[in-house]
Amino acid sequence: MLKKIIGAAIGATAAAACTVAIAASISGAGATFPAPVYAKWAEAYKAATGNVLNYQAIGSGGGIKQIEASTVDFGASDKPLTAEVQAANGLVQFPTVIGGVVPVVNIPGVNAGQLHLTGPLLADIYRGVIKNWNDPTLASYNKGVKLPNLPITVVHRSDGSGTTFLYTSYLSLQAAHWKTDVGANDSVNWPTGIGGKGNDGVAAFVKQTPGSIGYVEYAYAKQNHMAYAVMQNKANKWVAPTAENFAAAAAGAKWSTAPGFYLLLLDQPGANSWPITGATFILVHKQPANPQAVHDVLAFFDWSYKNGNPAAAQLDYVPLPDSVKALIRKSWANIKGANGKPVYP
Repeated sequence: MLKKIIGAAIGATAAAACTVAIAASISGAGATFPAPVYAKWAEAYKAATGNVLNYQAIGSGGGIKQIEASTVDFGASDKPLTAEVQAANGLVQFPTVIGGVVPVVNIPGVNAGQLHLTGPLLADIYRGVIKNWNDPTLASYNKGVKLPNLPITVVHRSDGSGTTFLYTSYLSLQAAHWKTDVGANDSVNWPTGIGGKGNDGVAAFVKQTPGSIGYVEYAYAKQNHMAYAVMQNKANKWVAPTAENFAAAAAGAKWSTAPGFYLLLLDQPGANSWPITGATFILVHKQPANPQAVHDVLAFFDWSYKNGNPAAAQLDYVPLPDSVKALIRKSWANIKGANGKPVYP
């Protein structure tokens, strides 16, 4: 009997060892914008397959640096790289989901959806030109909203951020002063304000600072029950940040003609389009030193494309259309190992 028990224990141990041996563990780092949905996907993927995704939400700038240095299996960025930059660094990129960047505020007595903002107003607030919430220009767009006599505290990202890239690119489209004085990038020389690390850092600063304004991906605004502003879009309509309005902004996206999937979805036409909409992207090496690791990365995102739409929608991200997913899967054939064969499937 003892021998049988020992034998069973050894067998169970061996089976567990085999399970550990075949389980994949992949590492990624970068954008905080998609971190909530990647966490949900990773949890479901592990439950379904036993494979593990370790993702560090360190900001898009950090993700780009880490994949270029090959210290992770994939990088993640909301700032897409042009086809030329991808080629120069031996990388390829593909989008995963679409979301919206949202101005969030902490104004006593002002609830979600009550504050109305335009692109030029946002630019003047972030330039430090509009300094107080009861500024006459700001008040003129917010008749019936009791804006207090309270200084505005601007909150921005302190790290290299694709969310910042989308936000400052939008402000550059809306205000000539912003374009010439500050510009658009994942890290800029902010004229005023305090910095928070990651979307979660900005959200935390805004929540604890009366009179503040910041910008975050909508999932963070929703999870933290934050007051958001409605925005005037290209069609001069006032729109709220919703998945439907993010989808409206992405409706005309021409992914099939975008070299290296480089595409911005800012200030799009349409009555319902949210003006600060963007996709988020994955970066991997085109000729990876570790083909199996990149195979496992693509397996994760392939599984997520097939099974992850409900989780994405629950967090108010917009899943990619099936036709775009098909384009992405086709592009993966260009990711090859040293033997010249595609690493996936």
